[in-house]
Amino acid sequence: MKPSRKLSGLITSACIAGLSACATVPSSPGCANEDITAEQLVGSWRVEWSGQAAPWTLLLRPHPEHEGSLRGTLMQNPQHYAVAADIEEGEFTMEESHDGQRIAATWLGKVQAGSCGQIITGERQEGSAGQAPQRFEMRSHRVR
Repeated sequence: MKPSRKLSGLITSACIAGLSACATVPSSPGCANEDITAEQLVGSWRVEWSGQAAPWTLLLRPHPEHEGSLRGTLMQNPQHYAVAADIEEGEFTMEESHDGQRIAATWLGKVQAGSCGQIITGERQEGSAGQAPQRFEMRSHRVR
């Protein structure tokens, strides 16, 4: 049996009203860029940046000495580099070291709007003078 035009119109109106109400509901708690915390960035990330043929893997975990900060490893076999990172009001900063003592590159990025902390983009600047910054994108492997 086919629904009448009037019934179809009512159903369509109800669906549209329901969808528009969803648009006004705030996103999940802690999903606004300024609310993203270091704990939400813990885990494995796929990292790509300009000039690199293959993606890297970034593993982040809580920093054992600095609460609210992160420590980890940036890897692409056979290379493994130590990193330290912070997030504040949606602004991501990370320092990369190739020898564990000196900063080889600085990463400055932003959590992408609507990504709930799952995507960060920005620029990676190597320590060498005269080097152009490299665009990067990080995507979390964690399912939300």
